Amino acid sequence: RPSTSSSISYETYAPRSASQITRLQRIAALTAGPTASASDSSNNDSASWSIAKAMSPPSSDMVVGKSSSESVVASTLEKTVETTDQITALLKHTTSLRLALRASINIADDISNRHAELLRHSGELSAAADRLQAEEAQLTQHAQEIGMPLKHYDAVDRIGVIVGVLFKGRTTVRGLAKIKVDNEDYSSILDEIDDAVEFFGKESGGKEALAAAEQQRRASGSDQILSGSIEYYRRSLALQDAALFLVREAVADRISQTSSDVASILKIPKQAIPADTLEASLVYTRFHGISARSNRLISLVKQRLHRGDAYQELLTVCRTTYCNSRESLLKMTLRAHMDKLKDQHGLVGMTRLASVFLIRLSTIETTLYLDFFGDKKSEDGEDQEDKADASSPAEGTAAKRASASEALSAHGDNGAFYDAEFQNYLTKLCSALHRTVRRGLVSVSDLDTLCQIVGVLREERSQASSSPTTMAAARAISTVIEDAQERLIFCANNALNKDVIRFRATPDDLDYPGKLTKKATASADGEDEDAVKKQLQVYESWFPPMRSVLRILSKIFRVVEPRVFEDLARDSVQACTRCLKDGAAHILSKSGVIHADLFLVKHLLILREQLSPFDIELRSVERQLDFSDAGKAVSRFLANRNRRLFSMSTENSLLTLLREGVSVQESDVDSKRDLEDALRSACNDFIEHASQSVARDVLNFGQQCKVSGDSAASQAFMNGDVVKSMLERTAGSLQEQMTTITTQMGLYLDNPATQSILLKPASRKIIRAIEEARKYVQKAQDGENGWNTETRAAVNRLMISIENDVKQASKASK
Repeated sequence: RPSTSSSISYETYAPRSASQITRLQRIAALTAGPTASASDSSNNDSASWSIAKAMSPPSSDMVVGKSSSESVVASTLEKTVETTDQITALLKHTTSLRLALRASINIADDISNRHAELLRHSGELSAAADRLQAEEAQLTQHAQEIGMPLKHYDAVDRIGVIVGVLFKGRTTVRGLAKIKVDNEDYSSILDEIDDAVEFFGKESGGKEALAAAEQQRRASGSDQILSGSIEYYRRSLALQDAALFLVREAVADRISQTSSDVASILKIPKQAIPADTLEASLVYTRFHGISARSNRLISLVKQRLHRGDAYQELLTVCRTTYCNSRESLLKMTLRAHMDKLKDQHGLVGMTRLASVFLIRLSTIETTLYLDFFGDKKSEDGEDQEDKADASSPAEGTAAKRASASEALSAHGDNGAFYDAEFQNYLTKLCSALHRTVRRGLVSVSDLDTLCQIVGVLREERSQASSSPTTMAAARAISTVIEDAQERLIFCANNALNKDVIRFRATPDDLDYPGKLTKKATASADGEDEDAVKKQLQVYESWFPPMRSVLRILSKIFRVVEPRVFEDLARDSVQACTRCLKDGAAHILSKSGVIHADLFLVKHLLILREQLSPFDIELRSVERQLDFSDAGKAVSRFLANRNRRLFSMSTENSLLTLLREGVSVQESDVDSKRDLEDALRSACNDFIEHASQSVARDVLNFGQQCKVSGDSAASQAFMNGDVVKSMLERTAGSLQEQMTTITTQMGLYLDNPATQSILLKPASRKIIRAIEEARKYVQKAQDGENGWNTETRAAVNRLMISIENDVKQASKASK
């Protein structure tokens, strides 16, 4: 420590930066602190004072005051020693921590090095393990490839005894099998046999190689056993056939035996089963009893259809056996039931009842077939079926019949009922309806009965077509409908030929207007107050051919195909129009032209009106072969010496002969247009004849004036007295003639509007003739050809009178 006698200043070494000042302050706080009093410190700057005192040696004043501050120094030294000890302890602790930290770092580095070494060794071990695993897989594959043939060879030798097949040289001995199809091991046995067949088939070349080896052996005449895979392929096929024979015996033979037992008990070949007890009979209960086991075996076969043709053949045999057995049990019963229905209810009632019966039978047969060949959706369904089979036969059948729809919905997705064998079987069953109805249709000629049959069958077909399980019944009903429609068309054609085309009218048929007069008289006397009877009287007043045409067409309209109906309607309308024209010609000679015209107009209007609801075109194109040029073409063919008969071109002589000698003539046939033309012609004829009947002289006078032209004034028919007398005759008979025509129109035409439509053109024609005559009368000169003022005035009055009478009659007809 420096001496207090000399004053040495350390200000030159005093710190200047803020960090140094702060560090000194901390040191001062840790040591004795400031030596000056608090009053001095309050007068000077705290920072400058602390630095100066801390860095300066004690002054003389301090030496003088040593005795007073001895205690302070002692305490400060004590604190300094204590703090120094603490700092020393901290430094020692920090040193130990530093050493421990360095040791830890060394340990961590060592651990890290060891971990890296461990990772390296682990990677090497993993690579070695992968290599060993790959080698193991390769060796295992080699072992399997080496042992696979041995496995199939062992399987063939081992399974032969299980399925009852022994191989002695070339001879194969069949015996009793030690395994049953119901055993759990049967499925695995089939798998092993299928694998062996597939393996040896690939190794040996299949059935072709086996057949070639057999043929070669027979050709050589040796009995040497085939060696290698060909012989074992033959044996595996024999094992497969023996294993599948067990299934065939359990399913197909069981079905045949059950069918024989049922037929023997119920005496089916000689006695039919009543239809009302058919579903509860042994025909269904026995088959339901064997359906569960058969379905399990058939499902086993269906799962292996891809393993070979033998499974498909077995499934086909089972289906065929089932369908043949069911057909033999039900065929006689169905035919007997159809005949019974026909005898009890007639042909119409039989078709409805038989169709309903067939639809029901198709449904229950489909349910039973699905129990055998369908895919079971759940084990619960099989358990329920087994319970139903275990119960009494009647209860089991009732339960199955009650759940028919549920069974169909459960099997509906697999489509088993679409099998060709089963559909053919249902078609054969449903053919009983076609057989019975067809025999009855041959003797039916009544159109009403045939129409009822077709209508009933159409209703039943729509119901049968609504479900895929009854499509066979729908097809059978469709066939019967086609036969019924064919018979209906035949009978309709015969009726049209008899009543229309070959119609020969009697005097009563052509008694017009006698028929209409009698009807009007009866209506006026009030004899027929019933509206139906009045309508029947109107219907009876129609001409018989038209009545027959409308009756036949109205019956067959909804029961035959539209194209067929249109052809029949077109031909019948043409024939009816010809008959009406022939009838009008007979009435013309008997009753006069007005009655003939009104007869034709009346019936053509009715025919057009009655045909309008059918909404048909009555139009077609008729094609005919024209051989008019055939002779010339044959002559040219024979004259041509360079004929090319076998030339494959357009120059072929035979083709040229056909093209030049035969032509197709086409003609459009429109019966509706012909009907309209005939009606228009009849109306025009009536207008012409009615106007001639009322004012013939006036019309002839106008025609003569037109023909004579300017020279008409000097003609004899233009004489005033002649014209006056002609008009007087016309005016005198006009009222009577108009009344007669109006009365006649009232007999034929019930509608006043129709009468007015027909009478107005006749009235206008007479009025135009009067106007033409007036023009020529006005041109006549007084004093020439008998004309004077009085005659002209009288003629004008007569013309006006005729015009007024005609207009009045025309208005009265409305």
